[in-house]
Amino acid sequence: MRVTPDEVERPWHQPGVYQVAPEVYRIPLPIPEDGLRAVNAYVLEQPNTLTVIDPGAGVEIARESLEQGLSALGAGFADIDRSLITHVHYDHYTQAVAQRRRHATPVWLGRSEEASLTVLRDGHRALLGQVTQLRRYGSPALSRAASERRTASPIDDLLRESPDHWITDGESIVAGSHELRALHTPGHTRGHVVFRDVGRTVLYAGDHVLPTITPSIGFEAAISRLPLASYLRSLHAVRSLPDTKLLPAHGAVTPSVHQRIDELLDHHDVRLAAVLDAVRTGASTGFDVAERLRWTRRERRLDELDTFNQMLAVLETGYHLDLLVERSALVVGVEDQVAHYILP
Repeated sequence: MRVTPDEVERPWHQPGVYQVAPEVYRIPLPIPEDGLRAVNAYVLEQPNTLTVIDPGAGVEIARESLEQGLSALGAGFADIDRSLITHVHYDHYTQAVAQRRRHATPVWLGRSEEASLTVLRDGHRALLGQVTQLRRYGSPALSRAASERRTASPIDDLLRESPDHWITDGESIVAGSHELRALHTPGHTRGHVVFRDVGRTVLYAGDHVLPTITPSIGFEAAISRLPLASYLRSLHAVRSLPDTKLLPAHGAVTPSVHQRIDELLDHHDVRLAAVLDAVRTGASTGFDVAERLRWTRRERRLDELDTFNQMLAVLETGYHLDLLVERSALVVGVEDQVAHYILP
């Protein structure tokens, strides 16, 4: 494996080490059996040491890919001074914990992820919030499916460990010539953070801003109130800053954070209008509305998605409905634990 300049014409997930900025390298790490295919780890080179942002899932194929990438930079795991994690999802957090067990490498994570880690320490409760929400949004079948997914796996053990340092909003992180500012960007998860390097004009965006897909909202162990509202506020907060290059966790590096945020904001405006129209024409539950919408860039029906993505679709529909209630565009009543949304 050798270091090459990042090239947009290559598949972004193709194995390799790609230089994306001075002393910054992108290493795509595989995510087995996941439609996202890979997660981008970003290696920040410093004199005699490295900092890694989002070092991937705690599985052997990801560990091997990261090890090969570090080797191409003339380094190894022992040279990493810390792992900075954008959020607590397994494909971002668990390799950092695995490497801490082997090399005592400190792990840094956003402060507001503590609530989810507390829940995750009890494996039987990991998706309890989603079980309850899916029932509330009118899908007992998907609620049962979520309940059945609550089984322990070896990687779950890595999700039960706390970080060495809790990152706070606005915190300054210095790594050699890299001067990062951590920004709390709740929505995808309640404790998601991004790292902004003004000197290099880049944003390590995690899953907050992705170049070709819309990030899922609020799929986390500790359920937050109105996650879509939090996400939209976070997008506006980042949009208010000067534009930078987008370094996402999934997908190719792109030149403008602002352009992609504008597209995401437009998407959710269109989605909110479609959800409201579905209620006007007779749908009343999150599941009913989700069945009337189209999903992914392929415009699929809900029943064409796999079970897990059906769960995400119904949950996100419910979050759009709840935001419309918050904005007084809808009202909601609950009957037999199911929320029904109607016009005011």
